[in-house]
Amino acid sequence: MLSRGEYKKHQVKDRKGGIVETHSHLKYPLRLNFYDKPPIEDITIEEFETSALDRLRVLAEIESSYARNRTFKELCEVMKSICEKYLPLHSDSAARDNADTERRKDHIGHFVLRLAFCRSEELRRRFVKAETSLFRIRYEAVESAEREAFLSSRDFDWVLATNEELEDFVGPTSGEASGKYYKVKWTRVPDLVEKRRVVLKAGMAYVPASEQASIVLQEFQSHLEKDLERTAKALPRLDEDTRLVPILDNLSKGFLAGVSSDWSNASAACGDALTADMIDEMAFKHFPACMRNLHMCLRRDKHLKHFGRLQYGLFLKILGLSIEEALVFWRKSFSKIQDDKFNKEYRYNIRHSYGLEGKRANYAAKSCQQILMSDQPGPGDSHGCPYRHFSADNLQSALLTMYGEHGLTSSDMPEIMSTVKAGHYHVACTRVFEITHARQGVKKGEGVGGGESVTHPNQYAARSRELEKKADGKDGDGDVVMQSS
Repeated sequence: MLSRGEYKKHQVKDRKGGIVETHSHLKYPLRLNFYDKPPIEDITIEEFETSALDRLRVLAEIESSYARNRTFKELCEVMKSICEKYLPLHSDSAARDNADTERRKDHIGHFVLRLAFCRSEELRRRFVKAETSLFRIRYEAVESAEREAFLSSRDFDWVLATNEELEDFVGPTSGEASGKYYKVKWTRVPDLVEKRRVVLKAGMAYVPASEQASIVLQEFQSHLEKDLERTAKALPRLDEDTRLVPILDNLSKGFLAGVSSDWSNASAACGDALTADMIDEMAFKHFPACMRNLHMCLRRDKHLKHFGRLQYGLFLKILGLSIEEALVFWRKSFSKIQDDKFNKEYRYNIRHSYGLEGKRANYAAKSCQQILMSDQPGPGDSHGCPYRHFSADNLQSALLTMYGEHGLTSSDMPEIMSTVKAGHYHVACTRVFEITHARQGVKKGEGVGGGESVTHPNQYAARSRELEKKADGKDGDGDVVMQSS
């Protein structure tokens, strides 16, 4: 890592944009980035999508953290593991040969999401807020030498206040007299003006060095807002590209329920193989509200409509229910109909969902985002997300019925309903998970592990089963863990 003095020797001023280009063996010499220049090299469709999805996972969790009222310190702790998982960005010495690769992914993902989130004022606002928070987390985390190198790489248009200017408002005995103050237009630091952390004089704000980060963050936010508006004006040119538009449409929905992993294969890692006779107990102990509601409706009506069967059937498939056990489960559940009718109208569709009929595709279970956005339930339907599709009264009653025996009480409802009212449905589901698994040691803010929010029903159920195994003294493979005396 070059020192600040070494950087200055290799800088060339770009007068148009106020950017200072740095000569380095790396294409992306710094981790901190204002994303001034879009990527111009060839990018595959796969890289285009995966770079954006991994970045969106990070930004969606940042937005969820705000909905969960996390402090900035708590946010940094949660995002440390999530960024390491989806969007690592190491220093030159730590990353070694991967520094450019990591920064290229970061760079591409940012610009792809600009295309997805520039489409409306609301999307732009949410994107700017999340991106600014991510930049702040990184800015606070890097070492001072790297931060100074970044500050030297740009022209922030600030002026160091002279001693004569400081004498007017900082007394000679003040502890801040020896500190630096930066002089900028007051409109560039409205947050500091509001909090009265700067001195105003003749339209200029004198910002103490301890608040320098506010100038940088405000500059990042203002810069990104302007760039998003320019991107929005250019976006119509992409409408004819049938490869990109569906990807961008899907990405723009990412803030609604986060971005889940692909749950397309069944896994028995969290327990023994699932049988038809186990589902009643499993639903009571481990299912999220959407699947618990479907199970209760199936038991009550002895039937589910098409989209309900599809949502619930794929969930059970990925949970570990084999095709043989699935046929047994659905036949017993549809007890009001005759065998001929079941075999003629339902058996084929069950086998089709397992990839044994038709085009033999391996269908993945529906994520929270898909449940929220597609196949909206109508009268008589049982599918969908209770947090979004139930009325407030019905939701509270349903949650207390489902989870009252697991520790959920009426005193928890105001917090959950407030989150629902704000449209953060998966955050409300995550809070219910925390409350109902408190007996297994889950604390507020931990989510389904590592602070992550619920983004998939199978994620919820798998984590719940895993916690039960640990509480019973077994590891994830079902083996008994011996305790030393």
